[in-house]
Amino acid sequence: MGKMGGAVFKWVMQMHKDVPRAAKFYSDGLGFTINVCTPRWAELSSDSFKLALLHSSSDHVVQKQYSSLLSFTVTDINSTVMKLMELGAELDGPIKHEIHGKIAALRCLDGHMVGLHEPA
Repeated sequence: MGKMGGAVFKWVMQMHKDVPRAAKFYSDGLGFTINVCTPRWAELSSDSFKLALLHSSSDHVVQKQYSSLLSFTVTDINSTVMKLMELGAELDGPIKHEIHGKIAALRCLDGHMVGLHEPA
């Protein structure tokens, strides 16, 4: 008998109240490609990573606790933070200067967390 394969990663899914606005946030702010975008569902990609966005009418999609945290390496953390804030994100504490580079955490649309790292 052949060896059973492991699970194959498909996507990370986030719930959003406004799917097209969330798709614009990831596309304009972080350079994702929008493959599909409807009022209820979107599929985006960045290299081999896939992000799915699903509509939720709940007023409490994410409350003030942490939900998913998507972490990205960027070349210019300051300009990326400014771009994401213009698209509706809130900085969750200051940009930190660590030995390995700069790091920042933002709370994006509907409260999802986005981590950024600019290598030293």
